[in-house]
Amino acid sequence: MDEPRGPAPARTTSAAVRTAPRTASPSTARAINDRLALRLLQSEGPLTAGELKTGTGLSRPTVADLVERLQAAGLIAVVGESGARRRGPNARLYGIVAGRAHLAAVDLRTHSATLAVADLLGRVLAEAAVPVGPDADPGRAAAHGVATLEKLLGEAGAGRPHVVAVGAPGLVDPATGRFGGTEWVPAWHAALVTAFGDRPAAPVLLENEVNLAAVAEQRDGAARDRDTFVLLWLGHGTGAAVVLDGRLRRGASGGTGEIGFLPVPGTGALPTAAGCDGGFHSLAGSAAVCRLAAEHGIQAGPGEGGSEGADATGAPAAEALVRAAVGAGESGAAFLDALAARVAIGAAAVCAVLDPGCVVLGGETGRAGGDALAGRVAEHLARMSPLRTEVRAGTVGGRAVLRGAVLAAMDAAQDDLFGPAA
Repeated sequence: MDEPRGPAPARTTSAAVRTAPRTASPSTARAINDRLALRLLQSEGPLTAGELKTGTGLSRPTVADLVERLQAAGLIAVVGESGARRRGPNARLYGIVAGRAHLAAVDLRTHSATLAVADLLGRVLAEAAVPVGPDADPGRAAAHGVATLEKLLGEAGAGRPHVVAVGAPGLVDPATGRFGGTEWVPAWHAALVTAFGDRPAAPVLLENEVNLAAVAEQRDGAARDRDTFVLLWLGHGTGAAVVLDGRLRRGASGGTGEIGFLPVPGTGALPTAAGCDGGFHSLAGSAAVCRLAAEHGIQAGPGEGGSEGADATGAPAAEALVRAAVGAGESGAAFLDALAARVAIGAAAVCAVLDPGCVVLGGETGRAGGDALAGRVAEHLARMSPLRTEVRAGTVGGRAVLRGAVLAAMDAAQDDLFGPAA
C-alpha cells in the first residue's frame, strides 16, 4: 500500500459543553469551557470576548474568567481590536498564540522523505524534501533526516517539536504505534522513526499514510461534509482508509484498508501473505496502469515522469499517463473507461461490506484522473452495486499525506495543551 492512516478529529458542540457542567466538577467544567473557546478561536480566528460569549453560549463572567486563565497560560493573547471606531476592553481581539508549540510532520516514501515544521495552528513554516537512494545505508539516511529536521526547526525559529507525526506505507500496529510486518518496510523508514524518538524530545506519532491522507481530505478536501467515507488510494500501490461515523478505523492489526490484497477476477493469480500480486494491486497499482496505458496507446509528454518518477520497468509514472489521457479528450476515453472499470471492482467490494455512501479517489493516479476518472468509476459502480455511492476526486492533492501528518500532530499537541476534546 502506498500511503498512511490517521485519526479523524473529535468534534465538540457548544450544546454538549453547556450541559456538561451540571454533572462535572468545577475544574472539569473549566477545562471543557476552555477547550470550547480554544476550538472556536482555532476555527474562526481572533474573536472579541462578546463573540466568544455568543459562539460558546457561555455567560459573560465565565468567558471573562476563561480569557484571563488562557492568557495566563500563554495560550491566547490580544492580537488587535475589532472595528475602526471601537476602543477599550470590549473591542480586544483574542487569538491563539500559534508559536506556543511547534510541530513536525514527515511523509515517508520509498525513495524520499518530505519534512515540515508547523505552528500550533497547523501553518507550515518550513519544509524540505530528502531523497534517499535505493541502496542507502539506513543509519546514514536516518541521520540525514534528523539533521534536516533540525535545520527546519532553526529556519522556523523553533526549539524542539511538541510532537512528530510520521506517515508511512505499510502496517502500523494500533496497540503499539509501531510498524507491523516490517518485511514490507524499507529499513531506513524504521531507522528514521527510531532516530526521531531518540532525539531529546518529542513523542513520535506513527500513522499509515493512507489514513493521514483521509484526515486531510476530511478536514480540508473532498470529504469535508462526510462523517462516513472511504478513501481509495491509487498510487504506486493501492490502499484504502475507512472513516465511519467520524472515526478512522484501523482494525485489530492496523490492516483495515489493505485492499491491495483483495482477490479480484482478471489477475490470473491470488495474493499471498508475502505479497499482493494477484490482488487488486495487480489491477490498479501503477505498474498495472502503465501496462494498460500502453495497450491503449497512451503516452506521457516529454519530461512528464510524475511525482514518483519511473516505475521499475522504466515506464513513465502512472499519474503522468492518466493525466495525458484526461488531456487527450476522446482519444483517451477508452483507456480511462478501462481503468475506471478496474477501480470500480475494488470500490464495489468495499461498498458491499461497508456501504460508506462516498468513495474518494486519492493517490497519484486518483489525483491525475480527477473528475473524469471519478465520474467513470461512479458509472461502473452504479451498474455493479445497488448501494447508492457517490464517487469524488480527492482535492488535497499530492501533499495529502504531509497535510494529514500536520493535522494529526496539531490535534495531538492541542489535546496536550488544551486538554482532551470532550
